[in-house]
Amino acid sequence: MAIEAADTVWVLISSALVLLMVPGLALFYGGLVQRKNVLSSMMHSFVAMGVMALEWILIGYSLAFSEGNWFVGGLGHALLNGIDVYSVTGTIPTYAFVAFQGMFAIITPALISGAIVGRVKFKSYLAFIALWGLLVYAPVCHWVWGGGFLTGKALDFAGGTVVHITSGISSLAILTYLGKRRGYGVDSIKPHNVTLTLLGAGLLWFGWFGFNAGSSLAANQIAALAFITTLVAPAAAGFVWMALEWYHLGHPTALGFATGVLAGLVAITPASGFVTPIAAIPIGVITSFVCYKAVELKGRFGYDDSLDAFGVHGVGGITGALLTGIFASVGSATGLLLGNSSQLLIQFEGVAITAIYAALCTLLIGFVLIRTIGLKVSESEENIGLDKTQHGEVAYNI
Repeated sequence: MAIEAADTVWVLISSALVLLMVPGLALFYGGLVQRKNVLSSMMHSFVAMGVMALEWILIGYSLAFSEGNWFVGGLGHALLNGIDVYSVTGTIPTYAFVAFQGMFAIITPALISGAIVGRVKFKSYLAFIALWGLLVYAPVCHWVWGGGFLTGKALDFAGGTVVHITSGISSLAILTYLGKRRGYGVDSIKPHNVTLTLLGAGLLWFGWFGFNAGSSLAANQIAALAFITTLVAPAAAGFVWMALEWYHLGHPTALGFATGVLAGLVAITPASGFVTPIAAIPIGVITSFVCYKAVELKGRFGYDDSLDAFGVHGVGGITGALLTGIFASVGSATGLLLGNSSQLLIQFEGVAITAIYAALCTLLIGFVLIRTIGLKVSESEENIGLDKTQHGEVAYNI
């Protein structure tokens, strides 16, 4: 198939937009932590751009997208073997496709850092995301998009399962080894700079247009659909979260609206090219309510998901994937509302298998790290803060 210039330009722009989400995530997370951990938190996002980009080029892309079996791709494209400037994927250069998919591989493990801030050794974090990218991200990506057993069956337009369920469930799993932050439930652990978080939320929403609409891999009507649903769902979700806070707390908060927007973005990701803009509204509304309750109840279940990586990405990804099986109505994608109950069952199976697999692999990686280089910082290091103890610097020289 011949290369289309418009499609190529759109995918390259979308790739840059997705990469912009990484510093957006750094700002979002960085503003939410205590001052003593802001650089450490932001570093978790930024360093993923280095580690995961190299891993993707060397072997990750091959494991995800080269010809393999039902579980994982082979090594046919390791070191990008067999790909050159003349290679074409669809209507774009294969290099453009590799780059676009690589951005997803970068941001996904960085999402997990929101659950573990202030508690993990930096060298252990580097090892964790590298191993996680190979053992969790690449295989699940192959399952859904690369020719694996869910390809052409489970609906996941831009990564509800591949990105958000894997990272969200893994966030919850790794907490098994880390426990709670020092002072959690006793001392006040408040965000040190919500303005940074709002700026990060804005950059995430901006970049998400490339995340979702770029997944069409063409400058076409499906890209336009995904673009507008990516506007509508988070708008509805942000409004609902704000309304719930207003009702329960007596006032709306900036952080609450931003969190609601993020939940809506997560939810619409798997559905963005499969549902109408009107259907995007209930997807945002339902997911915002479910994630709000998940965040509200985490104290009752006794786990310290620092920045609600599981509550927003895990719960939001699961909810969005299932709602895709209900509201899908564009093209050949049909859901429960159009009489295709089997699609909802397929979505449920994909969610369950992915969640179990991600949890087990994450527990295995965590166990190996604990037995080798360690995972958690010492109590004194946690008390001082990871900016000083892990990086020898501070965010504010005041």
